[in-house]
Amino acid sequence: MERNRECGVLLPVFSLPSKYGIGCFSKSAYEFVDQLARAGQRYWQILPLGPTGYGDSPYQSFSTFAGNPYFISLEELVCEGVLTEEECDSADFGSDPASVDYGKLYESRFRLLRKAYERARITEDPGFSEFLDREGYWLLDYALFMAVKGRFDNKAWSEWAEDIRFRWQYSMDYYRRELYFDIEFQEYMQYKFYQQWRKLKAYANDKGIRIIGDIPIYVAMDSADTWASPWLFRLDDKNNPTMVAGCPPDGFSATGQVWGNPLYNWEVHRQSGFEWWIRRMRHCFSMYDVVRIDHFRGFDEYYAIPFGETTARNGWWEKGPGMELFRALQSRLGEKEVIAEDLGYMTDSVRRLVADSGYPNMKVIEFAFDSRDTGSAADYLPHNYDPNCVVYTGTHDNETLYSWYQLITEEERRMVQEYLNHAGSTVEEICRDLICLVMRSVARICVIPLQDYLALDNSARINHPSTQGTNWKWRLAAGQFDGKLEKDMADLAGRYGRLNLEAVTKMKIEEEEQQENAHAVDCREEALFRKPEDD
Repeated sequence: MERNRECGVLLPVFSLPSKYGIGCFSKSAYEFVDQLARAGQRYWQILPLGPTGYGDSPYQSFSTFAGNPYFISLEELVCEGVLTEEECDSADFGSDPASVDYGKLYESRFRLLRKAYERARITEDPGFSEFLDREGYWLLDYALFMAVKGRFDNKAWSEWAEDIRFRWQYSMDYYRRELYFDIEFQEYMQYKFYQQWRKLKAYANDKGIRIIGDIPIYVAMDSADTWASPWLFRLDDKNNPTMVAGCPPDGFSATGQVWGNPLYNWEVHRQSGFEWWIRRMRHCFSMYDVVRIDHFRGFDEYYAIPFGETTARNGWWEKGPGMELFRALQSRLGEKEVIAEDLGYMTDSVRRLVADSGYPNMKVIEFAFDSRDTGSAADYLPHNYDPNCVVYTGTHDNETLYSWYQLITEEERRMVQEYLNHAGSTVEEICRDLICLVMRSVARICVIPLQDYLALDNSARINHPSTQGTNWKWRLAAGQFDGKLEKDMADLAGRYGRLNLEAVTKMKIEEEEQQENAHAVDCREEALFRKPEDD
């Protein structure tokens, strides 16, 4: 059956406006969902939701299953009575509402969450016990991992004492007793995270908005996953990586990228019937409606770099599990919606894997005109698209459309203008035309970063790969996404056959009902206070 043409917006949760230093599952998130519905969108694409460490990258998480405690709404905890508004208002989360201050967030947020835990009497909550039973297959290891990490001054697990680094049983028992309340605090934060996230997702789905989640292909070396199951990765007898993940030199980086993630021991995964991957993907589909898998090409061939190398120059390509993995996932989980992130260096075998999987792949319009990209520019030109794809103006790793157009070469700008059949337009007009270009393409789904709708420059860029210190910080200002933009987005979606009419209609009905109810209340109040002689 032919699927409808649809569109959505890319915006990380941390980029939402909110009261306490970072976007989270607060009232602002629900208001954003309402805005997407009024704007006729079908999808809200986010970045990975896992707990982050040094560098603050959501693609380097302490767990592939856990959620980021930063996203827990403090306002919700105030409503529960375990925090006060005064406590939250007096905490220092930084002074710039347009940027996340992770240093201050770390100091202030966890202090408040610990207070909430200590007041919550969480063991009396039957929902907490049910959560522990349901999620224990990953939560027990994660909570212990984080508690022990705190005991060792947040050092990587490879630097812990030998007994707990290798998970000797007596040591595991000792730390579970010694750190009982620290472990329970970690479990409490995960309970609140998932409770609030599932409430927000249910609200979004009810409004006709579907969530596109995002998962890294790899896990972090310093993660509960690697510590708890080292045999799943290519580690030596001391649990150090023998090789790590990355990508080769290209037009964006002359030395390539060394990500540092341990590589999978695919033979072990095969022997288990890919059980870990099945658990991982089942968990993802309990959180999201659609899952975008980052660096999908790594399932066909992945780039291996000797551990200890500072550049990716001496790496090489190795074969991944290919369709064997996806047949196992389909057999156990059934048909699921996946987006294959296949950007970058493409080969015929990668193209075959994407085609054989049946998953829609990604197109980025910036890559069609940028000579730095290692792929074929022709693949990204809209007249070459297959309908089974998801098209973007840019991703979280790219420059905003506004700055990208300013910074490409004069020849490349001329190529853009010729393709658009334009000359002498302003940057804002070019951005608008490029959005219209991808919206009218044959791609079934079109996702636009909100910064591109707003024509913002690189001060609103989410990530600059291979750099640290300035990434994952940008936040939307309150009022920046306004009613005018909502209408403009809805008009574009309608013009190009992508309007989520169900969501728009439902929002109109709900808002009319709210207005009628408010009017009825006003009338009742007026009658109560009316003097008898007024009748």
